Amino acid sequence: MKKITYDYIKQRIIKTERTIILYFSNGTTMEIFLILLSLTLILLGYVGAFVPGLSGPPLAWLAIFCIYFIPSCDFPTWLLILLGLIALISLVLEWIVPAYGAKVFKGSNYGIWGSYIGLFASLILPIPYGFIIGPFVGAFIGELMFDSKDLLRALKAAFGTFVGFLFGVILNFAVVSLIALIWIIYVIKFFLS
Repeated sequence: MKKITYDYIKQRIIKTERTIILYFSNGTTMEIFLILLSLTLILLGYVGAFVPGLSGPPLAWLAIFCIYFIPSCDFPTWLLILLGLIALISLVLEWIVPAYGAKVFKGSNYGIWGSYIGLFASLILPIPYGFIIGPFVGAFIGELMFDSKDLLRALKAAFGTFVGFLFGVILNFAVVSLIALIWIIYVIKFFLS
């Protein structure tokens, strides 16, 4: 039985890395795989910009992370870090802004959760303009569940929650679009090189 030492593990890792590098020596197969994977992540990022719980900017950033490992793209590290910070800030704001909108208009967590449930319901049911109507109606129903006696307060709180939710969606869409634009530039650069 072989004794497992640090040097043995190190040699095995180096041997594995060399095998992988030799297998993809021309680079094309792995690079095309990374581009297709990153395209899938960009598309999921756009879906995640609209669907709460599936945050779009981090998914789009993962697409950029895939492009980073393609040598001929020559993607700068500083841009990778900057886009990661932007995606992280967008992720945090996605959850803070609707709560802040509800707080300003004296809403509750019922309204926030109602807007998310309304969005999911509008995605399932074929409602015209459901993306806009669903979160507002959901927030309104949620606020009525919280306090069914004050209809005007529920309407104001639902409006505040909806505005916060809509701002979060627009912010996510803008960040994913920015990342997708940078992704397109570097993929074109890859195919032209």
